[in-house]
Amino acid sequence: MADPIASAGAAGVAAPPSLARPQLLYLWLVSLFVTCLLIANIVGSKFFSFGSVNLFGTEIFIEHSVGMFCFPVTFLLTDLLNEYYGPKGARRATLIGLAMSMVALAFITLATSAPPAPETRTFVPEAQFDRVLSNSTVMIFASMIAYVVGQLTDIFTFQAAKRLTGGKLLWLRATGSTVISQAVDSLAIMTVIVFSSQLADGSSTGWGFALVAALKGYLIKFSIAVSITPLLYLGRSVVEGVTGLRPLPAESRGRSHA
Repeated sequence: MADPIASAGAAGVAAPPSLARPQLLYLWLVSLFVTCLLIANIVGSKFFSFGSVNLFGTEIFIEHSVGMFCFPVTFLLTDLLNEYYGPKGARRATLIGLAMSMVALAFITLATSAPPAPETRTFVPEAQFDRVLSNSTVMIFASMIAYVVGQLTDIFTFQAAKRLTGGKLLWLRATGSTVISQAVDSLAIMTVIVFSSQLADGSSTGWGFALVAALKGYLIKFSIAVSITPLLYLGRSVVEGVTGLRPLPAESRGRSHA
C-alpha cells in the first residue's frame, strides 16, 4: 500500500508537517489542562461534603464544589508547563483555556435559550436542564476571571521562586506558587459569584458564605498542593524520559520549547 505522505510529495503537494515530541507533549498537556478546566466549570455548581473539623471550638463542615476534583491535575500541569516550556508556554495555555471557556459559555447560553421540545420528546425536563446549566454559566463567568488572575499569579510566582532557588527545590516553588495563587483564586471566584448573585436578584447577603467557602476551598487546595508533590516529580521523570526535554534554566524569562 502506497504511503500517502510520500505520494503527496511525489505529486508536488506539500506533505503535512510532522510535530516533534516536545510539541506533541505540549499539545497533550494543554488539551488535558483545558479539559479539566471546562469540566470543573460545568459541574462546579454542585457542592460535596466529606465530614467536619473542629476549629477553635467551632465545628466546620468541609464542603466545596465538585469542580475541586479537577484542580489537582491543573496544578500539576501548570507547573510542568512552566518548568519545561517557560512562562510564555504556560501563559499560552492559560489564554487557550480562557478562550475555550468563552466558547463553552457561548454554547451553553445558546443551549439554554433554544426553545424546548415537548417534555414527552425530551430526556431532561427544561426546568432541570436550565437550572443546572444556568448555574454553570455563573461558575464559568466567575471562574474565567479568577482563573486568569490565579494562573498568571502562579506562573509569575513559580518563575520568581525558580530564579531565587537557582532552578533547585522544585517542591518548594511548586507548592509555594500554588499556595499564593490559589489564595488569590479562591477569593476572586467567590467575590465574583457574590456580585453576580447580587446583580441577578438584588440580594445584599452572601459575603459570609463566600468568605467561609473561600477559606474551605483554600485549605483543600493547600492540602492538595502538598500531597501531589510526588506526582510532580513523577511527571518530570516521564517528560524527560519521553521527550528528552530538560527544565529551562532559571535565568530564562521567555525562551520556550513550545
